[in-house]
Amino acid sequence: MASRIIETKLLDEDVKIEGSLRPQTLKDYIGQKKAKEILRVYIEAARQRKDSLDHVLFYGPPGLGKTTLAGIIANEMGVHLKVTSGPAIEKPGEIAAILNGLQEGDILFIDEIHRLNRQVEEVLYPAMEDFAIDILIGKGATAKSVRLDLPHFTLIGATTRAGLLTAPLRDRFGVIQHLEFYSVEELKLIIQHSARVLKVQIDEQGALELARRSRGTPRLANRMLRRVRDFAQIKYDGKITLEAANTALDILDVDKLGLDQTDRELLMTMINRFNGGPVGLESLAASIGEDRGTIEEVYEPYLIKNGFIVRTPRGRMVSELTYRHLGLEMPV
Repeated sequence: MASRIIETKLLDEDVKIEGSLRPQTLKDYIGQKKAKEILRVYIEAARQRKDSLDHVLFYGPPGLGKTTLAGIIANEMGVHLKVTSGPAIEKPGEIAAILNGLQEGDILFIDEIHRLNRQVEEVLYPAMEDFAIDILIGKGATAKSVRLDLPHFTLIGATTRAGLLTAPLRDRFGVIQHLEFYSVEELKLIIQHSARVLKVQIDEQGALELARRSRGTPRLANRMLRRVRDFAQIKYDGKITLEAANTALDILDVDKLGLDQTDRELLMTMINRFNGGPVGLESLAASIGEDRGTIEEVYEPYLIKNGFIVRTPRGRMVSELTYRHLGLEMPV
């Protein structure tokens, strides 16, 4: 799959700049009001008890601030943050070494926790529950199990696919929060904040237009801001206005509702080959040359949330909004 400007996964270009744009405290964090309020209570309670925070699970589409929230929790608790990811931990010994290196109250953040190896996951069970791990020393008949005590720590897991988490792991999280897509107004505030950090001139209408096309995702909003900044620098005296934002995003092929060419191709395939649906996921995946996981994780969340696609027991269908947006007549 070719790289898209509206790709919500973390790209190399995002890594270089995201650190400077991320808020450091809950007070500075824009959006996710419900999750923020709940976290504020738990953090304050843990601080008053001088105890570690309960284990936290964040789930939701990519780019909504799961890693950022983990960093904020560490800052608010005044502890160190160790960051890793599910696919990076291949053996039980690796997770044991990471856990053994933590200090009292520290936070371990595991991104894509649904991709943890099953044996690694089993090491986490006693670690999360009893703050101890069992290590097997020796082989065969002479092997013996040694219990190693761990400091009290907080595990923060992040996943885009909560349904793939095993029940024993999910049940060990005391705080489970779903992160929602952001509103246009929230994204506008994020874009204006990022523009100040990056020393980019942007007016209200320009920020609003970027927010409308950012698919409810701060990561996309910041990426679009950087791309449009370059157009503004060369063609609009360095200021992002409504005209500059419209021109740049039209050239970048991101339309008024945040859809790009790939989204439109998927919707047109459903209309032209399957009469608008219902169509099964496997058939749709074969038609556009993508695997079903990519469609479910990357394309569908935004299209379903905004009413372009409807899920039915018989398969996916395009909505009336899709026909209107693509300038087509809905069949009677």
